[in-house]
Amino acid sequence: MVLSGSRAPLPHGEALVLAVWVAGFGVGTVVHLIELLTQGAAVYGTMPAGVRVFWVSLTIVDPVLVVLLLLRVRASIWLGCAVMVVDVVVNWTAALTIPGATGPGLVTQPLFLLFLLTTAPLLWRSFRKPA
Repeated sequence: MVLSGSRAPLPHGEALVLAVWVAGFGVGTVVHLIELLTQGAAVYGTMPAGVRVFWVSLTIVDPVLVVLLLLRVRASIWLGCAVMVVDVVVNWTAALTIPGATGPGLVTQPLFLLFLLTTAPLLWRSFRKPA
């Protein structure tokens, strides 16, 4: 799998890990985009302003991460982990403090975060600059 013309193909296992990262942030992009397009300015209307701003910002942050990952920019590894840590904290804080603020992401996002944290070192080594 060649992701950039100047880079060697990734070994199969590493390409699979990268594909899961890209798919995860791709799903996040689609979910937030659909919510924004279907609900408009009222999206997440019952949530505090900071939570709404964060969730809407993921409509931009997630696809940017996808592009950076596909370009094998090393900073995308740490940025992706940081975004998911904040997302899990925000979602769980909202779920524990705001009635009705629950959803499937309370289970899937921590699992995705765990995957990111455990595979980040592998991608870090894979994203080395070409010789």
